[in-house]
Amino acid sequence: MKLDLKEEEKEEYIHFLLRQYRLVDALWFLAVEDKFGLDAAVELNERVWEDMGRRSAKEIKRRFKIDEKGLKGFVRALKYFPWSTIIGYEVVEKKGKVIISVPHCPPQEARIRMGRGEFPCKEMHFREFRFFAEEIDERIVVRCIFAPPDERQDCWCRWEFAVE
Repeated sequence: MKLDLKEEEKEEYIHFLLRQYRLVDALWFLAVEDKFGLDAAVELNERVWEDMGRRSAKEIKRRFKIDEKGLKGFVRALKYFPWSTIIGYEVVEKKGKVIISVPHCPPQEARIRMGRGEFPCKEMHFREFRFFAEEIDERIVVRCIFAPPDERQDCWCRWEFAVE
């Protein structure tokens, strides 16, 4: 069956799909946590998002014809990454590096509302970002400035990307 959307419905449908994507991720994580514990959920999440970082960047490059290397190609590809829209990454391009900050984190904020507390997502995001960036340009290196379980500063987490 083909979905025939009016122009004004397309953006709403995109937001619906992104919400479903986020909910599947969240519900999967919570189900694993409830059955096997937080450590198992975190470990499996790290493996999944390492693979998703790579796969997403590869498909984004192909679908949106991104051939640029370096930080320019990375930032261009990142705009198509679903989590960029879901989370609302704040991206600052400086000479020789890109800084990503996360002012609001729906998964962490939902956990706090549910009384579950923060979960350590630093290694998972490090892998996700590392493999996404490497797929764009293997010279890009990722450095975590801070992320849970680290103490928060003015946002949930902050990441630095540079070409070496």
